[in-house]
Amino acid sequence: MSYYQQTVEFFSIATYRRAIGSRVRGWAKRRQGKDKLITRLKSRRIYILPTTVGLVFALMVFTMLLGSMNYNNNLSFVLTFLLAGIGFVAMHQCQRNLVGLEIAFAGVEPVFAGQAAEFKIAITNHSKNRRPNLQLYVGGVSSGIAELAPGESRLFKLEIPTAKRGRIHLNRFGIRTLFPFELFRAWAWLYMDLTGLVYPKPARSVPEPPPSQSAHGHRQHDARGEEDFAGLRRYQIGDSPRHVAWKAYARSGDLLSKRFSGADTSSQWFDFEQVEAADTEQRLSILTRWIIDADRTQSDYGVRLPGNEFKPGHGEAQRHRCLEALAFFGIEDDERYGEYP
Repeated sequence: MSYYQQTVEFFSIATYRRAIGSRVRGWAKRRQGKDKLITRLKSRRIYILPTTVGLVFALMVFTMLLGSMNYNNNLSFVLTFLLAGIGFVAMHQCQRNLVGLEIAFAGVEPVFAGQAAEFKIAITNHSKNRRPNLQLYVGGVSSGIAELAPGESRLFKLEIPTAKRGRIHLNRFGIRTLFPFELFRAWAWLYMDLTGLVYPKPARSVPEPPPSQSAHGHRQHDARGEEDFAGLRRYQIGDSPRHVAWKAYARSGDLLSKRFSGADTSSQWFDFEQVEAADTEQRLSILTRWIIDADRTQSDYGVRLPGNEFKPGHGEAQRHRCLEALAFFGIEDDERYGEYP
């Protein structure tokens, strides 16, 4: 058989296997339906098949049975049925190792395109028995193998690769176990349709950002110290901990921030239309890099996009608002990006 024929045959088998896998997954999803973000596994949802080791073990036991019948050896019969009993007990324990586990989505942090989105899944063992050899998996990605003690809850992580900005969808993932003896593999599929946010990939080399603009009589940057105290206001997300009125908080329990006036503040405007780049994605990459650099130095910055504008500010909330706008720029809300698997 020629190399070309072998290649064609290999891809034909791979396509056939993918088609079968897709049909089986579709059947399982129709059978189970969409899962809630907190799901407890029931026995009817758990599938089990022998592993390669289990098949070899079964063949060995069957061969021993034939030998026992041929020689009519009672001790051989005892050993054969003992091993067969161990196999049946292992099958029962393997399936039982997943029954009753509570699986909950614990969140996913935004990442930049090209990084892995870390989906966090919490698994809780409410039973009085330990649950060894537990692992989450999806496609070619899997979490670490861990054991849960009675009443213990543990966080598992699935690192899903990302390629472009927008939403990354984790439609399905599985949980599996080989306990005990790795004779059988029990698993369950969960269809939670989880989503994560992917920011644009920051550009490596960028032109100089636009120069800062100064304004008089406004709040000055947190890192400078020439402001005049002008009173208190309610705490807002993104305010520096240095400006929180801790003494007032200790007295009243209300979280307040100090206001300052009479000082100059400088800010930068990052305008999409003024970025010199060949295409939209490159412009967004440059804007992303400018935002990261400005956030690192705690500088005030604003972002202008066609049809949208974010006033100058700084802090985690400002960074997230601007990067999220860049991530969805030109993307419809109902578009599904990065479906996996």
